Amino acid sequence: MLGLAAAVELLLLLHLQFATAFYLPGVAPQDFAQGAELQVKVNKLTSIKTLLPYEYYSLGYCRPEKILNSAENLGEVLRGDRIENSVYSFSMKEDKSCIVACKGEKLSEKSAKNFKEKIDEDYHVNMILDNLPVAIAAPGNMDGSHLKLYERGFPVGFKSDDGKYNLYNHLKFTVYFHKDQDPDVSRIVGFEVFPLSVKHTYESWNKNNPKLQTCNPEGKQFVESSKTPQEVEVGEEIVFTYDVKFEESATRWASRWDMYLMMSDDQIHWFSIINSLMIVLFLTGMVAMIMMRTLHRDISKYNQLETQEEAQEETGWKLVHGDVFRAPEHAGTLCVFVGTGVQCLGMTVVTMIFALLGFLSPSNRGGLMTAMVLLWVFMGLVAGYASARLYKSFKGSDWKKITMKTALIFPAVVFSIFFVLNAIIWGEKSSGAVPFGTMFALVCLWFGISVPLVFVGSYLGYKKPAIEPPVRTNKIPRQVPEQAWYMQPIFSVLIGGILPFGAVFIELFFILTSIWLHQFYYIFGFLFIVFLILVVTCAEITIVLCYFQLCSEDYYWWWRAYLTSGSSAIYLFLYATFYFFTKLEITKLVSGLLYFGYMTIISIGFFVLTGTIGFYACLWFVRTIYASVKID
Repeated sequence: MLGLAAAVELLLLLHLQFATAFYLPGVAPQDFAQGAELQVKVNKLTSIKTLLPYEYYSLGYCRPEKILNSAENLGEVLRGDRIENSVYSFSMKEDKSCIVACKGEKLSEKSAKNFKEKIDEDYHVNMILDNLPVAIAAPGNMDGSHLKLYERGFPVGFKSDDGKYNLYNHLKFTVYFHKDQDPDVSRIVGFEVFPLSVKHTYESWNKNNPKLQTCNPEGKQFVESSKTPQEVEVGEEIVFTYDVKFEESATRWASRWDMYLMMSDDQIHWFSIINSLMIVLFLTGMVAMIMMRTLHRDISKYNQLETQEEAQEETGWKLVHGDVFRAPEHAGTLCVFVGTGVQCLGMTVVTMIFALLGFLSPSNRGGLMTAMVLLWVFMGLVAGYASARLYKSFKGSDWKKITMKTALIFPAVVFSIFFVLNAIIWGEKSSGAVPFGTMFALVCLWFGISVPLVFVGSYLGYKKPAIEPPVRTNKIPRQVPEQAWYMQPIFSVLIGGILPFGAVFIELFFILTSIWLHQFYYIFGFLFIVFLILVVTCAEITIVLCYFQLCSEDYYWWWRAYLTSGSSAIYLFLYATFYFFTKLEITKLVSGLLYFGYMTIISIGFFVLTGTIGFYACLWFVRTIYASVKID
């Protein structure tokens, strides 16, 4: 166990070392000469209280003459990202103060109400410079060294003690740059902002050359927090201004995302994961050792029985050898579920491999979502193959019907939930609503690529010779004896899901935090280790409970094997409910519906994934033990 702990810690150190030491694939650094133009882009407004993103220009901010949308991938659209150009523009390594972005029109009742709602709901403004998100820097102390902790975006405004709403209309930008080998060019390695609220005043407004009394470098007037803030009231005229300052940094371009990925509780994170993995590994190792010793004794005893009288007196799993491979009820539906689980498993494994190699880093916005959608589509091939192979082993003949169900049932359920949630988001006029064109593209991927691939895989799988069981099946089913209360299906299934959930629930906390609290998740090395532990745990707990079931002469194991490890999805959903009420500050009904809708989709996916792992482990186990004994 100590050696295993050391190995895990070594993997952690290697992962952190590589994460900060190499250039991410597909993300090339950009060099800027002094005076080069830097364009700031704006992204969606986000809030952890509503979960509903909105376009930046849905509020009365300064607009450029023509709003241009940046190129977006499928994942960015599904995430609700809306990246557009802005009026904020810098010149590389040239500090400037009191730049007037624009003077907004007088606030109407609708505009003022919109600003106040966004301030109440704690919305944050997101901007991007050279693919780096803007962030507010707060001093932190990590491992004894003073490092900055970043919070993405900055608030729309704040509510003062007297109940008045104030808008952040002056932005102090700090751009950090690093000089590499060429001294004439630099690379941007940091993008910070310090927002302030100030009620700007002026004698007369000159659009071409505005002069402010509250912010004038010539008159040594600069914006400070002590100045009168800009209130949000009907009829108010808001002037938006900004400063920009450039500072040289020792941070290299390859390490510029480190500050965004720092966590204040990183020690707790690492040690809690390691301890959890150690406990699970210890338990599953003990279970595996007990199972091997018990099975070895059983097989030796059964093979040494010489007379028929001795065999008749025996009880246990050997007595059901003539029924254990009998096709279950609703065998076709089981094949559909198994095929779907194989599709989820393939998508998960390949996605994690891409993530480990750095292709799905936080700098590649939408990359993770795009990869998962496309991999799901192409994994239809293995889904069809797995379902057809299993269906043929059950002596089924209507393989086309099973193939169609494999291609349609799970995606139809997910798409239906997604469509309803999207309609709710669209009703709230949120940028998170997926456009009709993107929905049509998803349907084309489903019916144009995924469904045909499922049929191709099913055809290939059904052409293969059937998987023959190691023992013959009796024509007349054996009667199953009365079972003890603890061997009843519902109880054993619910018990079986606890251990797989225990293997992932600590990591699940950080995953939920990254999804719903807008934080970066980047520890794919540890996630992969947790996933491997989950696979082992699902397999072992299913094998153990299946062994006890067969020992009590109950041969209806097919569905129970799938449901035993799959029931961990119930605990996942219950934990998500606990997380909702204890960690989130959501009060709107629409936001609650979105949370539980998406968590339902995640739980369904987790169910078919873990259920399939347990099913195949149990199938291998049952075939192995019945092939090891002599059957007359």
